[in-house]
Parts: sequence; structure tokens; C-alpha cells
Amino acid sequence: MSTSHGKSPGLLRQPKAVWAVAFACVISFMGIGLVDPILPALADSLDATPSQVSLLFSSYLIVTAVAMLFVGWISSRIGAKRTMVAGLAVIVVFAALAGATGSINGIVGFRAGWGLGNAMFIATSLAVIVASASGGFSGAIILYETALGLGIAVGPLLGGELGAISWRGPFFGVAVLMAVALVATLVLVPSTPKPERPTSPIAPLKALRHRGLLTMGIMALLYNWGFFTMLGYAPYPMELEAHQLGLVFTGWGLLVAAFSVFFAPRLQARYGTAPVLYANLFGLAVVMAVIAAGVETPTVVIVAVIASGAFIGINNTLTTQAVMLVSPVERPVASSAYGFLRFIGGGLAPYVAGKLADATDLGVPFYLGAATFLLAIPVLASGHRLLVRAERSTGDDEPVGPSLVPVGRTAEPGSRPVVVAVGPHDRAAAVVDAAALLARATDSPLEVVHVRQTAVVEEQAVDTETDEQARAAVGAHLDRLVAQGVAATGRVLTVVGDHAAAGRALARHAREIGARTVAVGRSPRGPLAQFADGSFTTALTHAADRTVVLVETDDAPRHLTADSLAELRGSAL
Repeated sequence: MSTSHGKSPGLLRQPKAVWAVAFACVISFMGIGLVDPILPALADSLDATPSQVSLLFSSYLIVTAVAMLFVGWISSRIGAKRTMVAGLAVIVVFAALAGATGSINGIVGFRAGWGLGNAMFIATSLAVIVASASGGFSGAIILYETALGLGIAVGPLLGGELGAISWRGPFFGVAVLMAVALVATLVLVPSTPKPERPTSPIAPLKALRHRGLLTMGIMALLYNWGFFTMLGYAPYPMELEAHQLGLVFTGWGLLVAAFSVFFAPRLQARYGTAPVLYANLFGLAVVMAVIAAGVETPTVVIVAVIASGAFIGINNTLTTQAVMLVSPVERPVASSAYGFLRFIGGGLAPYVAGKLADATDLGVPFYLGAATFLLAIPVLASGHRLLVRAERSTGDDEPVGPSLVPVGRTAEPGSRPVVVAVGPHDRAAAVVDAAALLARATDSPLEVVHVRQTAVVEEQAVDTETDEQARAAVGAHLDRLVAQGVAATGRVLTVVGDHAAAGRALARHAREIGARTVAVGRSPRGPLAQFADGSFTTALTHAADRTVVLVETDDAPRHLTADSLAELRGSAL
């Protein structure tokens, strides 16, 4: 079936603004593992104990945690771009100061300032890159995820290379690269509008009164306790030089990125969020126990740390999706509240681990980390019903069930409509008009389903459009169809992260209303995006018990021929 629309915006066909933010994301996420390769060198060069050096993580993460509570308030008043630019500037200054200081206390203090800039950046970067995308936000989100993975993987490698020259190298390297990102952001990224309603500075703390958000937040606190215990203390028993440590944590980072982007959505779709998280947390506990038991054997520690990247990648993605599913508050507020608890756990862990290591031996902090992973399981289980209810909100046993909300009048019972699914892209009108031809050909009403996505990347989640924008898009389609004399109704299908689940939900909806057929356009997201989080069309086709028509369109408007109409009538009846 053919009619008209514009060409798909490819993954690489993004505005310069998107590339500028993606580059800044790479540098920012490098900071997670950048200092790992130089921890032993710092201890030797500055005559510091491992517990003193561990405060680099504690100061950075605790300040990040507290700042997360206020970043939403700041951003709602000055705009996301200005907040992000301010964060980049703060990172440049404090990274340079950390490299210039000559004491461990000075580095710890300047890392705290770095944490403030980090909070301002990570809380706004996803929203800015989505707002800067043109002709399709999906490619921009994939670039963001790629930048995150690249930063996590390359950070330790760069830290190892520069750290082999001097322990000051990684700090100065980040300052220079982030300065480049700052200039690119200022020049290339357009201003972003301020929200219509400013966010209250205490909104994230108030949000923690909701049981689901608090439960997931405490689970994330315990998880991050174990995670940052490993990140802060695993380099010491490895007994490697900075360059070798960089390679180890690069392997770890590659697994984090791969399992976060490619494997977590598939496991979630197959087994559900909660079961995967239970198994994943148990797996992390086993890995940490292996590190603790083999702390005197560097090879055991190295292999266990690299392997942990797979579990950490899965956990980072699914925990954030779980938070967004159970949180009855706005996405930015939920992200801030969750980020606060998450980073508090990560900040306290290295400090406590250092005290335990000084008082006992190096294996004890890792045993404690294993215990926190195990403790996170019953905490998650206490909110199991809330999570399952949120996942299955549309019925059956579907993990991460999206919601379908009518817009305007609903279809008459037994009307057997043609259902057409579209997203917020520049081809949507052409796809709807093509489906209208099919509706005419089969003497059926048309139901327009607009798919509205909440993008989830690491601890951040952002709505790619507001509910008002989604409803307005449906209204525009309906007005155009009425002018064409087509009887039409509309719905908004909201999905958190997983496109494949949305496809299965639409198949179920088509079955429940007795739809004659379902029409979809070719995905504008491209094969990489579909491989990462599942294909809406593939999932719909596999789950549907009725005809699914792929609307092929090109640049020139065309009309259905008599033969095509007869073929469509035959396939849809």
C-alpha cells in the first residue's frame, strides 16, 4: 500500500545540537570510571590510605545526590539548556582544580564541586538532546545511549592512559574535553523553553511519600552501595598499573553498555521487570562474594569485576523503568527523588568500606556489598504487587503494560474499525491518510492511536512529548479526517521505554475492540534502535490475531488502484 510521506530520519541525520550534547555526554559519563585506574597511584603519590582516597567517590556522589533535589527547581526557572551549560562550566573548573591541587583533601573537596556540576548536567542532558532532535527523537535517544556507553567504557581507558603519565592527567584531560563540549553547547544548542509550571524545590522529597517510589529508591540505594563499593575498592587487590586497570574497567564498561541497551529490554519483555531484577541482584551478590573470597588473588578479582558489568547494565536500565512505572508524579520529580536515594547509597558506601578495610581486612567491605545486594531483594519484593499492577495495567500477563486513553468520542461497539498506529514524527499524517484509504475501501471507521513514549536511559527518564501535545496530535488527525468525510476516533498509547510491549498492547486492544485490521507505517527509528529496545511492528505482527497492514509511502502522493483496493478488502475482511 502506498501514499506519501517524507523519508525516514536516519540515526546519523541529527542536528549539530544533538551531536554537541552527545559529545558532552561522553565526557560527562567518563567521570564515572575515570579515576578508578589512578586510585592506587593517588594513594602512593599523595601518601594517602585507600580509605582517604575513597572519599573521592563519597564527596562526588553525596553532593550529586543532594543537588539532584534542587536541579529540577533550577531548571524549571532558567531552562534546561542554561542549567546544563552551568553544570558543564562547574565541571571544567573543578576538574582543573582537582588536577592542580597537591593534597588528597584538596582533590576530595574539588570532586565535591565536580559532583554539583555532574548533577546539573545529567538531570537535563536527556531532555535537551530530545528537545534538540528534529524529524525523530528516537535517533537522538540512541545517540544518547551510545554516548553513555562510550563514556563508561572509554573513561577508564583514558584514565589509565593519562594516569600512566601522571595522576593529574585524567583531571586535566576532563577539564579540556569538557571545555570543548561547553563551547559546542553554547554555540550549537538552541535555547530550551522553561516549563509552564516551576517545580517546587521540595517536590522530590514529597514524592518519596509514595510507597512505590520510596521502595524502588531504597532498593536502588542498597544496589548502589554494593556497586560503588566494588568501583571504589576493587582496583587495590588487582595489583595492576594505571594502564592495565584502565583496560580492565574498559571491559567492564563495555559489558555495562551492551547489557543496558541491548539485553535488558529483551529480558524484561520475556520475564517481567521484577523477576529479572531478583535474579540480577542475586547474581551481583554472588559476584561480590567471589571478589571478597578471592581478594588475595588478583585474577579472580579482575574476572569478577569485568563480569559484574553485565549485571550492572541490566540493573541500571530496569530499575529506572520500574521507578517510572510505579511513580504517580511527574517524570522529572520522580527522577530527582530516585537519583537522590541512588547517589546517597553510592556516596556512603566507599566511606564505610574504607573504615571497614582499615579496621579489618580488604575482603570485609566486599562481603558487606554482597549483603546489600541480597537485602535489596526483599525490599523490592515488598513493592512487588505495586510493580506488577503497574506493569499489567492493561490486563493479561504483559510485562510493562502501556496505557490507552481515548481522545474525544469513542467508537461504537461492534463497529470493527481499522486501527492505525503512529508516533510523533513528520510522516504521521501520511500514514493516517493512507489508513483512511483502507478504511474507505472496507467501509469501516478509523481509530487513530498515537504512541507517546517515555524514554528511559540509566537513571534519567523524559517524556518525548507532553500529554497535551499527544492529544493535540490526535485532534489534528481527527480534524483532517472529518474534513475528508472519514468517521474517526482517537487514542493515546503511552509506553515507558519498551516499544515491543507497546506493539503487543496494541494487538491486544485490536482484539478487544474487534478491529477489522491494524495499519502501521515503516518505523522511523531505524534498525539499530529497534534492535536495542524491540520493534513495535514486529511485536504487533507476532501478537496480533488479525491482519496487520504495513503502510509503505514515498515522496510522491499516489492513490490506490482498483486492484489494490480489492486486495485490501480481501485481506481485511
